[in-house]
Formats: sequence, structure tokens, C-alpha cells
Amino acid sequence: MATTLIKNGKVISTTGVIAQDVLITDEVVTALGAPGYFAGAEQGADKVIDAAGKYVIPGGIDVHTHMEMPFGGTYASDTFETGTTAAAWGGVTTIVDFAVQNTGGDVQEALASWHRKADGNCAIDYGFHQIIGGVDEQSLKSMRYLVDHEGITSFKLFMAYPGVLYSDDGQLLRAMQTAGEIGAMIMMHAENGIAIDVLVQQAVARGDTDPRFHSLTRPSPLEAEATHRAIVLSHVAGNVPLYIVHMSAGDALAHVAAARHEGRNVFAETCPQYLWLTLEETLGRPGFEGAKWVCSTPVRSKDHDPDYIGRMGHGHQADLWKGLRMNELAVVSTDHCPFCMKDQKEIGIGNFAQIPNGIGGVEHRMELIYQGVVAGELSLERWVETCCTSPARMFGMYPKKGVIAPGSDADVVVWDPSSKTTIGMDEPGRKHHMNMDYSAWEGWVIDGKVDTVLSRGKVIVENDAYVGTKGHGQYVKRGLSQYLV
Repeated sequence: MATTLIKNGKVISTTGVIAQDVLITDEVVTALGAPGYFAGAEQGADKVIDAAGKYVIPGGIDVHTHMEMPFGGTYASDTFETGTTAAAWGGVTTIVDFAVQNTGGDVQEALASWHRKADGNCAIDYGFHQIIGGVDEQSLKSMRYLVDHEGITSFKLFMAYPGVLYSDDGQLLRAMQTAGEIGAMIMMHAENGIAIDVLVQQAVARGDTDPRFHSLTRPSPLEAEATHRAIVLSHVAGNVPLYIVHMSAGDALAHVAAARHEGRNVFAETCPQYLWLTLEETLGRPGFEGAKWVCSTPVRSKDHDPDYIGRMGHGHQADLWKGLRMNELAVVSTDHCPFCMKDQKEIGIGNFAQIPNGIGGVEHRMELIYQGVVAGELSLERWVETCCTSPARMFGMYPKKGVIAPGSDADVVVWDPSSKTTIGMDEPGRKHHMNMDYSAWEGWVIDGKVDTVLSRGKVIVENDAYVGTKGHGQYVKRGLSQYLV
């Protein structure tokens, strides 16, 4: 047996910040004790980590990533090896990626393809959601099989991307009814894709082809309308658990908040890009540079979309931060789907509609949301809750993941609040390990730093070095959601 002791740190949970030492045996947390409680065990420990002046938190869980995902004639540039290694650098110890069934494809064959991509390549633990791109009798049958046999208990549907992943309301309802019968979670990309396609075609016909029009042709009311429609369908299907992905707009969030107030199983996530970035600072940059930040849902205007006034009077970002504080938004993930500018984003030069949609962020989520703590937007406890504990509970991994407690996997991050992190790749000393030729967060300075990362008791990042190994990560079979009302 190998033992590790983390001493002199402050352990952060959803309920408080407590000075505690953490004893780890092999891959699991054995015990927590008052400072010095394990002094006797320290002499025989294989490794002792002094966390004086630092926080000790559960490993981050990013439940929305897209490694090697096909999109627009190319693939997301991070493999499972490069993407999970970058995640480890950022204090993330588990990801849940998406196996993709396109319209006309077979669900179980799609899942097998994603297993082949990930197996033996991951630096950290991983699970899968299943995208259902074609709702029919076979895919509905496969949903049952995946819950019973594969540990996949969440299924993503799309109200956008007609002809590729889009499902109409009847298909959405049928999938929700099946999910209700088997206890699964429905994840929803909520945008009115039919209307968006019209706006995109009209913009291109006018010659409005710069990257900023990606956001302007996906206005927030079309996110809000789709969100409301998804909530209604989940209600009609029997209060089926519904999780809205990558929420970017305050008017969409208002529908989630209202549903939650009524006691419905409706949840939502947001991502760092929607909390920190604006259309004016990113997509609106001169020339084609704005393509770096093309993602869907889009980065919103700092002023708010036409005819929309933020519920707090400060636009979408203030609403999203408030939503995180009040648990209207339960989770922060990344929608990590990176593309390089060269040969990938550049596909869309002259037509924003052809730019591959995605931003790389799996490495920086813990850092960027911690900066919200520094800015007074969130508490330390809520940082851990939205980035570690709630993702584990929402998607059936708790208490194996998401908490530092006896019997839990020893996925642990030592965080140094007294150091700084400068994100980027343009200058020496900046932090960037994702497989991209640019950073969406170039030059951002974080008032804190990932110090040490353990995955199932194994140190994988320490002393500003990655010391993990390809293939260390294990597949996580997930149970049903433990977050339902």
C-alpha cells in the first residue's frame, strides 16, 4: 500500500473551509483529520505534501468536452491524450465527453468509436454522454441499453444544426419520454436552429460575413425561446430531468429560474467564455481575428442584445454570475472544442457560417472561475460546488468523485492563492498546453495557481511539471443523477 499525506492545508467543500490534513491510501481518501492528527502516520508515508497557506479541493470535473469531435469538415484539435493532459494542468481530474451519433448513424457504433479514441490515451478519468442525432426506434432502444450496460445515463439532443444533429419537437418529446422511463438526463443544445439558419442566410446574402455576425445571427431571444420550449416538452413528458448546456443569455436563464421555482427537474450550465468575454472584445475584432472566439451558443454583447435588458440592469454576464450564486445555474463546464486558426478556423474566411464552432478552455476553467471568487462574484465554497461537486452529483459520479471524503477517489488539487497564473502562449512563462495555435485567453492573469494535482492518488502535476502518464485515466461508468428535486 502506498500512502500520501497532504498536511497544513485548508480543505474546501460545499459547506465550508476547514483546516484539515488528508490521508490517502493507494487510490482513495482514507481519512481527514485536524492539523497534525496524522503525525504518527507521516513518518511512514510514501509522500508528504505540505499545503501550508494553500487550499485543498476536489479535482475539477468538466462535464462538457469534445475531444476529436468532427465539425464542419475538420476535427477538434485536441485528442484524448492532449486534451486530458491539458485538463490535468488545469486541476481537472475527470471529464465527460460526448460520443456523437449523427443523423442516420447507429448509436452503439458511435459509442464504440469514442471508446476506441479514448481507451489507453487519457491522462485523467473520463466518461461519456451520448449525442442522439437521429431519434428513431433504434436510437430509443439504444438509450435503454446504454443506461443498463454502459454507464451512460445522459443523452444530448439538438434544437440547432438542421440536417446534421437537429431534432424536431416530436423527436425531442419521444426521447424525453424514453429518458423518463429509464431515469436518464436529457441534455439540450437550446437554440432555434431553423430561425437561425434564416438569419445566417440573410446576413451572408447582404455581405455581412465577418466573424461578429456569428453572434448577431444567433440572438439571445432564440436561445430563450428554445430553452422555454425544451422546458415545456420536459414537463409534458413527465418532469423529465433536463439540463440546458452552455447557457449564454440572461433571458434564457430566466426560463430556467422560473422552472426551478416551480420545483421542476430543470438545470443549466454556463461556461467561462460567457461569464468573462464579450462580443466587442472578441468576435468584433478587426479582420478575421474574431474567428478565434466563434462558438455556439455565441459570446454576447457587453451592452446586451437589442431589446433585451438584463434582469439586474447589467446585461447577460451579471445575470449569469447571479445565476451561479443563486443555483439557477448549477454547473460551470467549458464546451471545450478547440480548433487551430491555420487550416481550421480559416475555413471560414469570407463566410462566418463556415468557421468551425468552438473554443479551447478545459485547461483554464478552474482558474477563470476562481478569478470570479477574487472578484467577489462567488464564494470559495460555490467555486468548488459548481466546478467539482455538483457536476459529480448531476451526472451520477458522487461520492466517488467531486468530494474529499473517506472512500472517495483521491482526486485532489492543491491550489495556491498567493501565486499568479498568466494564461497564453505568446510570451515565455505563460500557461497553455492545449493542442491549439492560439489561446482564447491570451494575457489573462489569474490571482491563484494550480500547485499540485493528484488523480486517484497519483501525483500528475507538481513543481510546474506534468508527471502523469498516458493511459492512467480510467473509464467511469456513471449512475443516474443524484441532483434531482
